[in-house]
Amino acid sequence: MKSIALFFSGGKDSTLALHRLKGTHDVRYLISTITIDFDRVSIHGVRRSLLERQAESIGIPLRPGFIPASATNEIYEKSMAEVLTQLKEEGIDTIAFGDIFLEDIRQYRENMLRKLGMKAIFPLWKEDTETLAEEFIGLGFRAVVVSSFYPRLLGREFDREFLKELKEIGEDMDPCGERGEFHTFVYDGPLFSHPIRFRKGERLIREEGYSYIDLIPED
Repeated sequence: MKSIALFFSGGKDSTLALHRLKGTHDVRYLISTITIDFDRVSIHGVRRSLLERQAESIGIPLRPGFIPASATNEIYEKSMAEVLTQLKEEGIDTIAFGDIFLEDIRQYRENMLRKLGMKAIFPLWKEDTETLAEEFIGLGFRAVVVSSFYPRLLGREFDREFLKELKEIGEDMDPCGERGEFHTFVYDGPLFSHPIRFRKGERLIREEGYSYIDLIPED
């Protein structure tokens, strides 16, 4: 099988992408972006220690790239180029992503990799997001909402009741949050050798932009 790496946020889409890839590719590394100021997964706001526990339970090494909170695209691309170049030197020239339908994001990723002589694959691309959400739940994965434009969603289990509530908020709410409506942390499922234990902590509610709930690791 071809050796690749996967951009992994710890959320449901990248986890489902990994599940799809496991049978056809040798996923050697999980690449994650960490905001160094907070030592948390960028945008999702999950502590790096929880991300590391995910990688350990899944059994695939983590390769983090670090950016400051005020990072521009140029700074982000420089950090990622360092990680990706190291992987290329190890013989990995293909990187997978969990994106589903945003064309501009796909083009951005493809262009970033093309500059490095690498290519991108998208195992979930253009699939129906309601079907993907149902697949994720049906496989037995467990996830919790960690950041969202909608504070009422924070800390919610990503399950069928949650999907019903999304429709109550608005018909334009994507079941996978592909437009950034929410982000998740996956803590159990068929890829995991053991669940990731945590408790829900404080909430950071913002009037504009993302709100967050802190997940605190437990032994």
